[in-house]
Parts: sequence; structure tokens; C-alpha cells
Amino acid sequence: MTVRTNIIRHERMMVSYDVVNGWVVAEIDGEVDAHTAPMIREAVIKLLDEGHRHFVLDLGFVTFMDSMGLGAMVAITKRIREFDGSLRIASVSGRVLRLFELSGMRKSYEIYPSTADAAQSAPSPGSLAAWPHPSSG
Repeated sequence: MTVRTNIIRHERMMVSYDVVNGWVVAEIDGEVDAHTAPMIREAVIKLLDEGHRHFVLDLGFVTFMDSMGLGAMVAITKRIREFDGSLRIASVSGRVLRLFELSGMRKSYEIYPSTADAAQSAPSPGSLAAWPHPSSG
């Protein structure tokens, strides 16, 4: 049985997580913008401070994301990389994926069709060492 823990409850956005196969699967539900993006970044930092290192960000319920949301993704990635962690992104809607493509960030991230796909294999420490350049594997 999976136990989801709410880490952010806001009128326009909620973040909850559970741990699957060594990954913290954080589900973001709502808008990721100038107001909510810093909350998401702080939530990931809190989880890093608690010892978590490997993250799957489930964006399947993101209804809106702007450039501030993308900036938060970059900030989160840099912080996870400092801890020799891993990051995968899952369940991205067509609209959000298009934002990643237009910004040139699509090739910088491992994007999976579902959280199950993203968390299927165990994390490997240091997988972000070459970020933002895609790995050759």
C-alpha cells in the first residue's frame, strides 16, 4: 500500500509524494507559476535536507506552467545535482512538454510517459553530473 504525504497545500497547487523503488515520486497538481514555483523548490529542498536524493516529478496534473515554473525546474535540478542525486520527469501533458521543447530544455531531462516507467529502475547516484547536457547512453 502506498502512502502519499502532502507537502504543499495551496489554493492553486498541491504537492504530495511517496517513495517508490528508491525514488521520491512528487506529484504536482495545479499551476506552476511565479507564485507557486518557489514553494515547489522549497519542498524539494526540505526533502533533500531529510536525506532524499532521487526524485521523479510527476507533472501529469499540472494545469499551467510558465517560465517561472521552468526556472524552478532548473533550480531544483541544480540542487539535486549538488547532492549527487537523480531527477526524472513523468506524465507531462502535451502543453507542458511543448514548453520544455520551446525553451530548449527537452533534451536536458529524462522524461517518462508515467511515474511507473520513471521509477521502474532503481536510481543511480550522480546521474545529473553532466546536466544540462543529455547523457550519451
